[in-house]
Amino acid sequence: MDETLRRYRESIDNIDAALVFLLAERFKVTQAVGAYKAQAELPPADPDREAKQITRLRRLAVDAHLDPDFTEKFLRFIIDEVIRHHERMRGND
Repeated sequence: MDETLRRYRESIDNIDAALVFLLAERFKVTQAVGAYKAQAELPPADPDREAKQITRLRRLAVDAHLDPDFTEKFLRFIIDEVIRHHERMRGND
């Protein structure tokens, strides 16, 4: 294999591993949020918070030269998964 391509792929592999660990950490925190919301009888979803997060992360994406539409889709996928977990914690599945 070409050495340059090997180094690029190694970097991609490292970044992918970091993303997995970051997502795992994020989901640990959102699981705690879900438990708190269930105990406090708060709704699983918070549309106002979600809208603010999407707006904030779209802005960050532009600053990082990343497609804001892609960023929003990615964040929406994560938010939807978190809400699904929160609903399951309440037995609303």
